[in-house]
Amino acid sequence: MRTELIVWAGLALLLMAAETLAPGVFLLWLGFAAAAVFAILLVVPLPPVWQAVAFIVLAFLSIAVYMKYFRGQEKESDQPLLNRRGEQLVGQVFVLEQAIVDGRGRLKIGDAFWVAEGEDLPQGTRVRVVSVQNMSLQVRAVD
Repeated sequence: MRTELIVWAGLALLLMAAETLAPGVFLLWLGFAAAAVFAILLVVPLPPVWQAVAFIVLAFLSIAVYMKYFRGQEKESDQPLLNRRGEQLVGQVFVLEQAIVDGRGRLKIGDAFWVAEGEDLPQGTRVRVVSVQNMSLQVRAVD
């Protein structure tokens, strides 16, 4: 087997494997270009300069295919708030663990404590979470 075939096959596999370490960096598409050069060399022997030119052209083409047909086609999550615990609490009602004084108090939700911000309210008041800012829950008293 010719040495350049081994080089292009190895480069294709290396680039595709490297995509697992740095996802989203186009390495997969460069790997496809290297695999295409490998396939071309199986049929037509080319000098090294033309191999490099073919790789560059195919790399641009493969990235253009990605940009046109695959980018932005990610499936929307069926649970968009999965890792956004604070946003999951919006609309829920809780009891103040610590009074809100000077705009800040504390809620106990499950086994976690959250900073509650809003108008001054006494301990034990039922409040509804209306929004989240940073790691603080914005609350209003429930009527």
